[in-house]
Amino acid sequence: MRRRDLMALAALVPGVAQAQAQAQAPIALWTAGPGSAFLPYGEGLARHLARADIATVVRQSAGSLQNLGAVEDDANAIGTAFLGSVWDALDGAPNAGGRRHVAIRALFPMYETSFMAAAPAASGLRNIRDLAGKRVGAGPERGPAEGYFRVAAAVAGIEPVVVSGDPAALVEALLRGEIDALWQGAAVPIPSLTMVADRSAAVIFGLTPQELAEARRRLPYMAESTVPAGTYRGQSGPVLTFSAWNFVVGNRSMPADAAYALTRAALTAEDPRVSIHPSAIGTRAANARSNAILPFHPGAARYYAEQGVALTAPAG
Repeated sequence: MRRRDLMALAALVPGVAQAQAQAQAPIALWTAGPGSAFLPYGEGLARHLARADIATVVRQSAGSLQNLGAVEDDANAIGTAFLGSVWDALDGAPNAGGRRHVAIRALFPMYETSFMAAAPAASGLRNIRDLAGKRVGAGPERGPAEGYFRVAAAVAGIEPVVVSGDPAALVEALLRGEIDALWQGAAVPIPSLTMVADRSAAVIFGLTPQELAEARRRLPYMAESTVPAGTYRGQSGPVLTFSAWNFVVGNRSMPADAAYALTRAALTAEDPRVSIHPSAIGTRAANARSNAILPFHPGAARYYAEQGVALTAPAG
């Protein structure tokens, strides 16, 4: 049909013009702030999707919980989200604003997130217990990093002073001596901790085996993670900590064909570390099994069925 005919149809049929505008609107891709791991992943994902003729616009945010709220309210939005935050959102936990999220659905895996801390080598801080009474940067207020640091502090039996902010700003605060340590979570190597280690003499540390066991008892969706020596400059030994996966999520009202196209485009990258971002090492169909708590969008589930991937969480 010629363009003028389409325009005439839109003028004659109520709602057609609005439907056309919605169909052509870019998908809002919610990520996080400067210095986070979500933002460069999202920017790389947007470029990769554009090559598949899927238009997105990257939105910065305070992280997972804000992203989940945005996706809950918008069928034309997707967002990066940590599964621990998803757990809280599904439950309507206080750090999710007490709101029980019912419309979010899993699309595809991003990468595994591990949590650990950095401190100046000269400070003498070497473990979580040493952070008692210390000022510790832990990312955006009420974000995942803060929540899991509070769990780590509780199992270590300490009461630190939590300082909130964007990771990039907290790196600078640590280097200026305004805070004593920085705790963060992302794909390893964690960008903000790499910035600290590359610009100063620093020590990177996680949890003791006893602390890890108790933390995993409290956070059953977490897994044990060991960061090899040499991952960060000056890191002489392995770091033991906990980790969980991040997924891109969408709204259950997103059309099935759109969810299928998004999932297929992301997961057919020949090398996601090149096509999307170096952190996208886990953006593979097989890793969809890592999500056991959030239902998959039926459109995404169709793609996994085609690939022979048996999902742990249901579709719906």
